[in-house]
Amino acid sequence: MIDLKKFEFWFVVGSQDLYGEETLKQVAEHGRIMAQEFANDPILPAKIVLKPVAISPAAIRILFEEAAACPSCAGIITWMHTFSPSKMWIQGLAANKKPILHLHTQFNRDIPWQTIDMDFMNLNQSAHGDREHGYIYARMRLPRKVIAGFWQDSQVRRRMAVWMRAACARADGIISPVVRLGDNMREVAVTEGDKVEAQIKFGWQVNTWGVGDLVALYNEVSDAAAETLVTQYEADYEFAPELKSGNGRKAVLEQAKIEIALKKLLDSEGAGAFTTTFQDLHGLPQLPGLAAQRLMEQGYGFGAEGDWKQSMLLHASKVMAQGLPGGVSFMEDYTYNMENGNEAALGAHMLEVCPSIAAKKPRVEVHPLGIGGKAPPARLVFDAAPGPAVLATLIDLGDRFRMILNEVEAIKIEHAMPKLPVARALWKPAPNLYDAAESWILAGGTHHSVYASALTTEYFRDWAEMMEVECVLINNDTKPVQFLDELRQNEAYWSRRS
Repeated sequence: MIDLKKFEFWFVVGSQDLYGEETLKQVAEHGRIMAQEFANDPILPAKIVLKPVAISPAAIRILFEEAAACPSCAGIITWMHTFSPSKMWIQGLAANKKPILHLHTQFNRDIPWQTIDMDFMNLNQSAHGDREHGYIYARMRLPRKVIAGFWQDSQVRRRMAVWMRAACARADGIISPVVRLGDNMREVAVTEGDKVEAQIKFGWQVNTWGVGDLVALYNEVSDAAAETLVTQYEADYEFAPELKSGNGRKAVLEQAKIEIALKKLLDSEGAGAFTTTFQDLHGLPQLPGLAAQRLMEQGYGFGAEGDWKQSMLLHASKVMAQGLPGGVSFMEDYTYNMENGNEAALGAHMLEVCPSIAAKKPRVEVHPLGIGGKAPPARLVFDAAPGPAVLATLIDLGDRFRMILNEVEAIKIEHAMPKLPVARALWKPAPNLYDAAESWILAGGTHHSVYASALTTEYFRDWAEMMEVECVLINNDTKPVQFLDELRQNEAYWSRRS
């Protein structure tokens, strides 16, 4: 599983040396108390590391250079306790390579009306110290997250946690390559993309492994190892009776072997994500179905038909969602219910939907696939849990990447679908099916997406902001005509930044 504690966030308190030793001691002590409380708050997912009070250009530059060279540092949290002249920060910010959260707060919650004096005012100057600090980011056109509020308030901590999780996903993506087994599905446009630009923009290493590399590992998996893993399947999932023996059992054992081999390949490369395509299965008995679902459940990203963009976006989402209620899965829009008043979208895939979004214990079944020309694969069959979720997709527009988000409400599937033995989700998109579909298509949204019931749009927007990627949102306020105007305005803004 993904361990967010391997990442740390540097907490930097700003001041200057004009205030004297006594004031700087109080600034440092307040910073220590805040850092300690942050570290003890379970909502904050990673380590908080307090750095010395920043009071000079040289110290600030060195701090940012050290952060850039530190692989465990996922981000920097700055707060100006006193006034800290922002020209001191220019060289450091110019050298910065990490996401920044500008926390606009103050150590004391209330004004001490009866005792306040100029000494108190000189010490507690965040109200204008942070404005000076904010100016230099705007002047340098630097991306950052700004959170204003009292540092002990739960809403401030929650927003900090969201940003930290997004920053962890960014950091993890740099060290977690994508293993593409084969290439993209032939003649498909949206699964393509500029892999060089993806590595420049996101840090993602996107390379190809021949399916033969997986087959060689598959052939090394013993029957005993596969049986042991199937025993785990039986503990985790329901089993159709016909899978206890014969060809049904053999099909499940094949998926166990594929899972063991795939995991060994991914772990040997330090990979966080992978793709497959049913057009390149030479040497495998089945398309990875149950195996892909299980690996997603363990935190790996997945993309079907070679869709490496959604594979890595899924892994980033898995990192952000680690330890949170709900789930995250690869998804595809398949078909609509256009009954007046009951409009909804049915999402599924041939096999690969993650059981983390399931409403109840999934069931292992074996059925013919009808594509790929291989033996009937084992897969998990379930309905997604009802509740709010987000659809997210990442597309390559040629001159830049664009993230598209749609807020949706998953609903209970009231009808049995005995002839559709796949994992599936039924949702009502905001603002409604038709306006959402029009807006998604206007933005160039792909049929593949990440379905996240564990995350809100805030997580994806924070991630997109720190990646400096265009992000458009379809929600209850969206109207296609106005949305098209937004896309046209974005064209001017993002083309200038590309």
